Amino acid sequence: MSPLLPDRASLTASALCAAVLLLASLAGHGECQSTASPGVRCSTYKNCDGCVPHAKCLWCFATNNCTDYPVTWLLPPASLCPLSQARWGVCWLNFEALIIALAVVAGTILISIMFCCCCCCCKTRRSGWPDRDEERFVRRREEIRQRAEERKVERQTRHDEIRRKYGLMGDSDHPYSKFENE
Repeated sequence: MSPLLPDRASLTASALCAAVLLLASLAGHGECQSTASPGVRCSTYKNCDGCVPHAKCLWCFATNNCTDYPVTWLLPPASLCPLSQARWGVCWLNFEALIIALAVVAGTILISIMFCCCCCCCKTRRSGWPDRDEERFVRRREEIRQRAEERKVERQTRHDEIRRKYGLMGDSDHPYSKFENE
């Protein structure tokens, strides 16, 4: 169809890959997370570094204890631990910062995608407009030229009639033609 489509698809794919890599780097921090073994409860861990590598565990700095991560909610409730004090996955990143960072990244990606779509749509729409405008301009110019030709022919006809009426025509078979000295 258009040479813009492969570029837009590759741009979208690149943006998606970049977003996945960014989210993976924020969440993982280069370390693999292991789940707590079925026999070990989260409450047995006494520090953040021992608690957060387990996906089922959540460390709360406010209470200095490790609790089971509430899987029914995406975010831990405030009764369990305030968001600014909750750690999951890594000790250096709290839930509040994680939410803000993810919201900024997601908003940036969405705005970028919308901007790219708008630019692509406007560009394809604009690329068709000069053709239509140019076609309309050529058609109008041709109409003006035809009307000018018609007016020129009418004007020539009227001038010829006036010349015949007053004997100014150059043809000799006209009864009122001028006599010329030889």
